[in-house]
Amino acid sequence: MKSGLNIGQTESIQITVSSDMFAQFDGNVVHPTYSTVSMIYHMEWASRKIILPFLEEDEEGMGGAVSAKHLAPAPEGSKLTIIAELIEYDRNIVITKVSVFRDTELIGIGEIKQVILPKRKITKMLNNGLQ
Repeated sequence: MKSGLNIGQTESIQITVSSDMFAQFDGNVVHPTYSTVSMIYHMEWASRKIILPFLEEDEEGMGGAVSAKHLAPAPEGSKLTIIAELIEYDRNIVITKVSVFRDTELIGIGEIKQVILPKRKITKMLNNGLQ
């Protein structure tokens, strides 16, 4: 990784809840509100934005762990801000704390662990998994 990654760095994304983000299984909507699956996707996306400027050409990040709590619903049309903050960085392990807000209300919290690996190692791991 390139130098410059520091504890406390933040990145954010803003999204508007749409029907494709609803809680659903097998195409059947369970609740017409922002799903936990969508929340985790957005948490990972905000966290990824932290590492992107620091990846070397031959490196890539992979998800290593996720913990999340969905605290309140967000219906269609809600404008959400997802903020990731770097809380731990050790060699190739990057951990972020992520908060999801609807306006000023905290509706989700979590942690994302990313592992930075050489692309060739990732390719080898993927190819071994296919055997």
